[in-house]
Amino acid sequence: MPDNFDKFNDECGVVGVYNHPEASNLAYLGLHSLQHRGQESAGIVSSNSRQLFSHKGMGLVADVFSENAISELHGTSAIGHVRYSTAGASHIRNAQPHVIEYARGALAIAHNGNLVNARHIRDELEAYGSIFQSDMDTEVIVHLIASSKENSIVDRLTYALGCVKGAYSLVLQTENRLLAARDPNGFRPLALGKLKDTWVIASETCAFDLIEAEYVREVEPGEIILIDENGLKSFKPFPPAPYTPCVFEFIYFARPDSNIFGANVYEVRKELGRALAREHQVEADLVMPVPDSGVGAAVGYAEESGIPFDMGLVRNHYVGRTFIEPKEEIRHFGVKLKLNPVKEIIQGKRVVVVDDSIVRGTTSRKIIKMIRDAGAKEVHMRISSPPTVSPCFYGIDTPTDAELIAASNSVEEINKYITSDTLGYLSLGGVYGAVKAGGDSYCDACFSKSYPIEVSEDTKKAPQLALFKEGA
Repeated sequence: MPDNFDKFNDECGVVGVYNHPEASNLAYLGLHSLQHRGQESAGIVSSNSRQLFSHKGMGLVADVFSENAISELHGTSAIGHVRYSTAGASHIRNAQPHVIEYARGALAIAHNGNLVNARHIRDELEAYGSIFQSDMDTEVIVHLIASSKENSIVDRLTYALGCVKGAYSLVLQTENRLLAARDPNGFRPLALGKLKDTWVIASETCAFDLIEAEYVREVEPGEIILIDENGLKSFKPFPPAPYTPCVFEFIYFARPDSNIFGANVYEVRKELGRALAREHQVEADLVMPVPDSGVGAAVGYAEESGIPFDMGLVRNHYVGRTFIEPKEEIRHFGVKLKLNPVKEIIQGKRVVVVDDSIVRGTTSRKIIKMIRDAGAKEVHMRISSPPTVSPCFYGIDTPTDAELIAASNSVEEINKYITSDTLGYLSLGGVYGAVKAGGDSYCDACFSKSYPIEVSEDTKKAPQLALFKEGA
C-alpha cells in the first residue's frame, strides 16, 4: 500500500466569488490557496446571469486549468472546488462542482464534508425514480433541492439540508445567485470575505490573502447565506446544535497561515508542541519535525524544552500522485521519494522527531529507520495529538478501525513497532488547552469515539475512500 495512505488525507476545499469581472480568475487563485485540501480533482463553474459554464478535471489546479479554459468561464460569479474523495470513487464523474439542469433552472454545488445518512436518502430517492450521475453524497442534496415544493432557492435548500445529517460546508451557484451554507454543528470551516464590492466565500482565510480580500467573519453554524443583486442576506432556519468544529483541522488539515474557528492555525500548532514538551520531556540534542505538518508543533516543542530546532528531514514538494517505480528494489522507496534526512544535522545526536499523528504506523517506522541510518544515536517520537483510535465520518478520509494502529495497540506496543526509543502522544486535555482560543467544544471522535452526530452501523462499515480498496 502506498506510503501516502499512512496519513489522514485532506478532504475538500470550496470557494465562491460574486460580482467581479474576473470571477473565474479569482476562483482559480482561491483554489490554488486551498490545494492542500484536495489534490484529486478541481473544478470551477461560472455564471453570466443567464447560463452556467463549467470546467473540471482530474489532478492539481494548475494542471486542470489553462489560460484558455479560464477564458471560457464567462461571467461575474463563480464557485470552485478541490477534491479528495470522502464519498465516491476517484473518477471524473465525481469531480465538483456538480452541475444540473432542472425545472427551475441551472444549479451548481460544491461540498466539503460528509453526509452520514446519504446512502439511506439515495435509496429512497432512487426508489421514487431519481437517476444519479455520480457516487457522491453531494448529489443527494441536489436531488432534494430539485424535489422540493418550496418556491425560493433558500427555502428549497433549507428543505434539502433539513433532510441530511453530517458535515457540510457548501457553496452553490444559480444563474444569478450565490449561496453558502454550513451545518449546524460547524464541523468544517467556511469563511466570508469581501474585495471592494465583491463577496468571497472560502474554506480557509488563506484564500483571501492571495486575492487581497478582507476577512469579514465565519459563515456561522447552521447559517445559509444568499448573495444576489440586492446584496447579502443571512438565514438561520435550523434549531441550534452543539458547536463541534473538527479539532483535527488545527492539528493537520488547515494551512498554517489560515485563521479558523477563531484562532490562527500556526499559533495553535506551536502551542500543541509546547504542551507536548511539558507532557513528554526527554534529554536530547535536536528537535526536528516531519515536514510539513509537524513544523509548527516542533517549533513549539523546541521553544518549551530549550532543545535546539533544526530541519533534519527535507521534503520534496514536487511528488505527484503517480510516479515510475524503479525495477530494482529500493527499500522504503515511497517515503524516500518525499523525505530525505540531512546526515550532517542528525549524525551522532539524540533527536526528538515531532509529527502530527500516527495512523497505521508504517510511515513512522520507515522514517525512524531512515533517521537511524543517517547516524542518530537515539530517536524519540513525539505526536502532537492523542492516539487515533476511531475513523472520522464527517469529511476526513480515514482508514477503518482495523487499520488504525492505536485502535488495537497500546502506546508501548506502537513504540516497539515503529522502533523509536520512546514515544509520547499529546493528551486530549493538552489538545484542548492549546485550542481554547477557538472555543471549548470540538469534535474529537477520532480520539475519543464520541460522535456528535449518530453514525449508523452501515455507515461505519462502508469504506469511506475507494482508493483504500485493493486495486481501486
